[in-house]
Formats: sequence, structure tokens, C-alpha cells
Amino acid sequence: MSDEQLIMTLAKVLIAAAWSDGELTHEEVNSMKDLLYGSPQLTALQWARLEMYIETPVGKAERERLVEELRSAVQTPRDRNLAIRALEEMVMADGEITEDEQAVVTEIEAAIESVDSGLLSRLVKGMTGRRSAALADAPNREDYFEDYVKNRVYYGLRRRMGEGEAEFDLGEDTLRTLSLAGGVMAQIARANPQVTDPEIEVMVDALETHWHLTHEQASFVAEVAVDETASHLDRYRLAREFADVCTYEERVGFLDVLFAVAAADGQAGYEEIEEIRSIANTLKLPHEVFIDAKLRIPRDQREQ
Repeated sequence: MSDEQLIMTLAKVLIAAAWSDGELTHEEVNSMKDLLYGSPQLTALQWARLEMYIETPVGKAERERLVEELRSAVQTPRDRNLAIRALEEMVMADGEITEDEQAVVTEIEAAIESVDSGLLSRLVKGMTGRRSAALADAPNREDYFEDYVKNRVYYGLRRRMGEGEAEFDLGEDTLRTLSLAGGVMAQIARANPQVTDPEIEVMVDALETHWHLTHEQASFVAEVAVDETASHLDRYRLAREFADVCTYEERVGFLDVLFAVAAADGQAGYEEIEEIRSIANTLKLPHEVFIDAKLRIPRDQREQ
């Protein structure tokens, strides 16, 4: 394995270890970045893979899978020393180590130290194989890496559904459409600095009405959409993909939903209306359709 691959595998384990106490500090993130700066230049996609682990906590099962990957990647005493040194530097980056962190460090160090290409390794090969098979069922957020890059709302839905937060008896295509609709609505809610409760209520009502979700399911989709759009999101890609899966009539009707979100807190502001204008264009709707939808909002409830 190349140094670059080893460093990437190690970085994921370091992030997982830092999450062991339930939070990831700036000092711990910076320590991990120091390690990466000493490695060959990483691509934007490689950085994105690491950001997947930085943004949300890494649970025990997923951490064990990453540790096993690192254990397989460590092939020389130099690799082993690099991994252990980096691990110790990272957990001490914020000046203290909690009991949870110490327990995880001990677990990871034991896994790394157990690497042996000699007789012992051959004796335990069968046992390791069985463990690897079990870990294959552990969570792996990178299964949805393409969605993390292209459709963060769908990625968030799948990740949190995998953690047992919600269940949907829906086909894959429908779930993707829901994520696109939720993401576009959330963009309007975020056109002003703060997302308000009335805006979320309108989003939930639209998801219940147009996609026949239960109130709990609609609330979950709206929550994920708002959370994920707080990060960098390609809103043009979301709107473009939404246009590709909806009929012309559905897109026209969706403009009324977007204006309802914009006006939910009492008035559709200039920024929100301009955002809807841009989305309408991406949805391949004539300007006259946008104007008609805008005028359906009472004059005293919009700035334009």
C-alpha cells in the first residue's frame, strides 16, 4: 500500500478515535490536518471523503471497521510507528484525554501492534477472516460518497435512516425525489439568515400533501434538508435534477410551494423571491409562470 493510501486510512481512524467522547474539537481536526499536510497532495475528492467523517459522529461499529482497514494497511514497522505516533499526537491535541478516548486509543494500538506477518498471523488467519466478514456489515458512509458530493440531503437521509432514526416504505426513486424537493425548499428557507418554525411547518405540510408522507416522516425529511443545506450545497444541481424527475405541471405547482415557504414568516423577502426566480429558471419554467406564482402571494406579504 502506498504512503498516501496508508495516510488516508490512518486519518479516518484518527477522526473516529477523536469522536469517541462524542465531540470533535478544532485542535483534534487540526492535528489530523497536520498529518495530511505531510503527505502527498490530496485531491478534492480525497478531502471530501475525510470530511464525511469529520462532519458527523463515528459510532463503535463503524470505528471497528476502520480500525480493521488500518490493521490490514499496516505492513511494516515504519507503518506501525507512524500510526501509533499519529494516534497519540491527535488524542492529546486538545490538552487532555478522556476515559473514552483512552479506551479507544488502547483498542486501536492493540490492533496495530497485533500485526505480524509471521507464524502468529498465519495461525489466526481464519479467526481474522471471520471478524472481517462480520465487520463487512458495519456502517460505511462511503457507500454513499457520490451522494455526499452531489445530493447531500439524500446522503443525510440514508445515513440517518441507517442509524435507525426513521423508516420509509418507499422506493429508491421516490426517496431521491423527496430529498431533492426538501433540499430546494430548504434553500428558500435559508435565503434569509434564520430558518423559522413557520417555514419548516410549510415544508412539512407540503411533503405530507404532495408526497403523502406521515407527519413524522415529513418532519424528518424537513429536518434533514435544513441540516444538510447548512453545509455547502449545489442548489443548481438539486433544482436541475428535480426538474428531470417531475412533470411540467408538477414543477409549476412546486413554485407555489416555494412561495409559501418564503411567505411563511409573514413576508416573502427580496432575497427569497430572487432565489425562487433563479430556481424557476433552473426548473425550465417560463418567466411568466414565475410572475404568476409570485402574484398569487398577496401584495402586503412580499417585497416585490
